[in-house]
Amino acid sequence: MDTEARPHPGKRYTAFACVMAGLVLVFLALGTWQVQRLFWKLDLIARVDARIHADAVPAPLPAQWPQINQAADEYRRVTIHGTFLHDKQALVQAVTERGAGFWVLTPLMTTDRGTVLINRGFVPMERRDAAARQAGEIAGDVAVTGLLRLPEPGGGFLRTNDPAADRWYSRDVAAIAASRGLGEVAPYFIDADATENPGGLPVGGLTVVSFRNSHLVYALTWYALAAMSIAAVVYLMRQRGKQT
Repeated sequence: MDTEARPHPGKRYTAFACVMAGLVLVFLALGTWQVQRLFWKLDLIARVDARIHADAVPAPLPAQWPQINQAADEYRRVTIHGTFLHDKQALVQAVTERGAGFWVLTPLMTTDRGTVLINRGFVPMERRDAAARQAGEIAGDVAVTGLLRLPEPGGGFLRTNDPAADRWYSRDVAAIAASRGLGEVAPYFIDADATENPGGLPVGGLTVVSFRNSHLVYALTWYALAAMSIAAVVYLMRQRGKQT
């Protein structure tokens, strides 16, 4: 006769039901968090869309630089005047609707707003050399209108910027400024709008404004797992009732 003590089946059902009930609470909490994130993302998209289509405002003054942040400023339409330093431009690898090529980032020296890097737009691979697009190297005072963007430090996906070799995979404002000996520059860059440059290059106005928004899918997934866990608890409790 086996005298070894074994857990009563009812206790096992109860313990497992408690675990599943705990999971229900976790899944519900995660689903609710994703719903909150969904409304936050929708609000962000609406605010960014309003900025993009608003009238351009003057670019921030140096005294305002410390307050610049993503939530309040990114994709704001701004305008600025200054002189391009074409000899200090940097080419950043890019893939656009026009194919593979480079963004042309050129410092703009201003009288009251410091030095600001301007992403003047896209050039194809075969026109990367400034000599191949001299008509677009505008001299003298110019006005630039575009979208304020925050820096992209470090590099791109699986690619690290290499300042020593002058290879750039992201628009890293501080690193580009340091490599060009520019000193202090604005902590942002400006994506120039589609105003055509002489000779047709660089091509501006190619900014892609896209926000990944999968929060609804995530929320439904967590709520579905919660519902499945509730069904499991109900099933277990019914099985326990049949055994008593």
